[in-house]
Amino acid sequence: MHNAVAPDLSEVTTVVGKVRHAIESVIEGKRSAVDLALVVLLAEGHLLVEDVPGVGKTMLAKALGRAIDCSVRRIQFTPDLLPSDITGVSVFNADTREFEFKPGGIFANVVVGDEINRASPKTQSALLESMEERQVSVDGTTYVLDAPFIVVATQNPIEMEGTYPLPEAQRDRFMARIEMGYPTPSAELEMLDHHGSTSPLTQLQPVTDAATVARLVEVIREVYAAPAIRQYIVDIVNATRDHRDLRLGASPRATLHLLRASRALAAMSGRDYVNPDDVAALSISVLAHRVLPSSEALAGRRSPAEIIGQCVRGVRIPDHG
Repeated sequence: MHNAVAPDLSEVTTVVGKVRHAIESVIEGKRSAVDLALVVLLAEGHLLVEDVPGVGKTMLAKALGRAIDCSVRRIQFTPDLLPSDITGVSVFNADTREFEFKPGGIFANVVVGDEINRASPKTQSALLESMEERQVSVDGTTYVLDAPFIVVATQNPIEMEGTYPLPEAQRDRFMARIEMGYPTPSAELEMLDHHGSTSPLTQLQPVTDAATVARLVEVIREVYAAPAIRQYIVDIVNATRDHRDLRLGASPRATLHLLRASRALAAMSGRDYVNPDDVAALSISVLAHRVLPSSEALAGRRSPAEIIGQCVRGVRIPDHG
């Protein structure tokens, strides 16, 4: 159909298969979380993982970084973390009589922002700005971040003490949101069997590298989205803006993120074009964390995911594309 891209798609599916297999050697029974992390990486987005502590949120990010042989840095967010801890700082070197840049935690391919909602809003925004711009400016100098670059931010449920909820505008910077969920009983039992011996992470061997991932990202940008598919995406996002159960619908950035994620999912499925199923499959993960339910919806315990599902079902599926 669009043969300019077709030859490279086999590389996408091969590499994704290897990376998925490597990550699943560390995290079992979480195929949908692993696949969504790969979609976000290849679509040049960032991932928000919301869940109770101790269910493998950080492990997912570390396994991803190790599988693609990329640098991983973990930033533990605390109330006293400063913006400069993230971006870096210029330090005066007495020997050379010059300022030297000491890079902060954001300088890695895979950045794990642990418990992002424990930091002050000012520090949160330093992280989010770097995510958006893919560069950092300190004292008038701009430092470009290496590609691939993905922030995997973890957030505890809002009910937990000592947290600052991320404002909507900041949640909007994340392409997708997932919940890990508790491990299956068999995976939990296996974890106990291995506990105290070696961490499965140390046995994980890289299966690809940063240059390959960057090449796949380029291929995915070329995946074809027909006008009918683009219209379908716009219609779904618009449905969230008109829904009576939502007091805030999804933003224009959400529309763009849904298109980019759909391209990545299509390529991971071996197709050089987006189909309506790609869009529908990703809608909840890409849109639900950006919308705000009305007080009636909250009272009726209707979750954002449920409401987004309704929006998708209410939009006519294009005949072709």
